Amino acid sequence: MKHISVIGAGTMGNGIAHVFAQHDYRVQLIDIDEQSLKKGLATIEKNLQRMVAKGTLEASRVAATLDNIQAGSSIAKGVAEADLIVEAATENAKLKMDIFRELDQAAPPEAILASNTSSISITQIAAATSRPQQVIGMHFMNPVPLMQLVEVIRGYSTSDSVTTTILELSEKLGKTPTEVNDYPGFVANRILMPMINEAIETLYHGVAGVGEIDTVMKLGMGHPMGPLQLADFIGLDVCLSILEVLNEGFRNPKYAPCPLLRKMVTAGKLGVKSGEGFYDYSESRKAERISAQFS
Repeated sequence: MKHISVIGAGTMGNGIAHVFAQHDYRVQLIDIDEQSLKKGLATIEKNLQRMVAKGTLEASRVAATLDNIQAGSSIAKGVAEADLIVEAATENAKLKMDIFRELDQAAPPEAILASNTSSISITQIAAATSRPQQVIGMHFMNPVPLMQLVEVIRGYSTSDSVTTTILELSEKLGKTPTEVNDYPGFVANRILMPMINEAIETLYHGVAGVGEIDTVMKLGMGHPMGPLQLADFIGLDVCLSILEVLNEGFRNPKYAPCPLLRKMVTAGKLGVKSGEGFYDYSESRKAERISAQFS
């Protein structure tokens, strides 16, 4: 494994590219949107500088890491020499299957095709290719440079050798890989999303307010972040998509998304990325918080 291609320069994609490049893999970061590529590269540099400031990375490694990354908008060119391709596009089954069809045609025959999907069936994605034995889930956690876990998901046809390769590769990245089987939501989101959904239901039924719900879970259960704030950071649209996958996959009403979540997504209140979710992340509120710190 020398050449890694990452599809998608968003939050997860640029984080995955960052981690591979920091460990001296040659990385092609691919996104059809030029602005997303520029933003992704800027985020990587910003996060590297933050690591230097915290003393967890030598300053000389910033330039070396960035030199390991090439950016482009062409999938065909970007995966032509890839040993491993990690797809980190939007959590949409049709989109991912379309991407994997294109990857199957453009990537070298021996390349492993991995998806960073947080809930969609690896078996379903693999069915869009002629190499299902070489398709696997590689679900990184957000923020990728900091979080230790990688969920490694075996599809129905994923080979033992491919699974072993990805487990070993994850360890080389300084991560702790955990092998799981291909069921809706895998392990992380099968447990996490019903909790977040129940927190939203608790708000929806007027049991308590946003701050109160998060305080109970932080101080009472020892969570570093309350479930509503966590939902904002994940993205309420992503939470809704995952819950819909769980609800459809299990046909169990306990996974049905709360009406309040649907309404907020429809209104464009998606959390941090839109500036507002359960909390307000707008520039004006940010300025107020900074001012309050020094008053």
